[in-house]
Amino acid sequence: MSVAETAPTSPAATTSPAVRVRRPATGVLVAGAWLALVALAALLLPLLPGFDPLHGDFAHPAAAPGPGHWLGTDAAGRDVLQRTVAGARASFAVAGLTIAVGLLGGGALGLAAGWFRGPADKVIGFATDLLMSVPSLILVMITVALRGPSLTVIGSLIGLFTVPHFTRVVRAVVLSLSERGFVQAARMIGTAPLRVLRREVVPHVAPAALGFAFTATTVAIVAEGSLSFLGFGLRPPEPSWGGIIAEGRTTLGSAPWISLAPAAVLCLTVLALNYLGEQLRSKGGRG
Repeated sequence: MSVAETAPTSPAATTSPAVRVRRPATGVLVAGAWLALVALAALLLPLLPGFDPLHGDFAHPAAAPGPGHWLGTDAAGRDVLQRTVAGARASFAVAGLTIAVGLLGGGALGLAAGWFRGPADKVIGFATDLLMSVPSLILVMITVALRGPSLTVIGSLIGLFTVPHFTRVVRAVVLSLSERGFVQAARMIGTAPLRVLRREVVPHVAPAALGFAFTATTVAIVAEGSLSFLGFGLRPPEPSWGGIIAEGRTTLGSAPWISLAPAAVLCLTVLALNYLGEQLRSKGGRG
């Protein structure tokens, strides 16, 4: 037996790169921390005593940021920070409803189209193409004008228009998986189709669907903000990011903080969501 065979192996040599724990990238930590901060503020700050985004401090209208009003006040003396936090709740509520509708509806259709193929795939493909051809924002505005603004209506409609995109993402993954050896083996041994879908296909589809969910969340937030800015969101004085930005556009020269504060929060939130979605999709692609 040679010396090389009897020599002890160092811990560094036995550590495989595959089992090393990778720390999240700095950008992921920053983006996650920002989203956590916004979400916690939207959930917890309204529980504090004295939180009232509709209360106007008539002694300090359009006051600059400072102690007592850290982001200033609007033309009616309402605290911009409190209204921005309350607006986050509206945006996240719309985004959550959008993801629920889009992920459940699009995921089910994508699974059916990719798994059964044939006529089912053609019918679902035609329906998704038809829905994608509809001018979504215009239809949402018409519906809101007829039924009145509400987070449920806005979130459900935006979610409906994300269904075709979720369908295409899920269908593409299912088509790829259906040719993989482990799926073919499960079919050959007589496993029920629904069991194969649940145990072999869905776990591999989930990362791609969740990655696209980040993109759909940004779409929902921007769409809700756009609708509110155009006057088809929540009715004033109920706060939303787009509505607050619209309220402050007439005083951009004298009180720019009214619009800039919610605009900055909206932009940073969309940027963080997009970055996290890109990271999740890139990792899923490498996997």
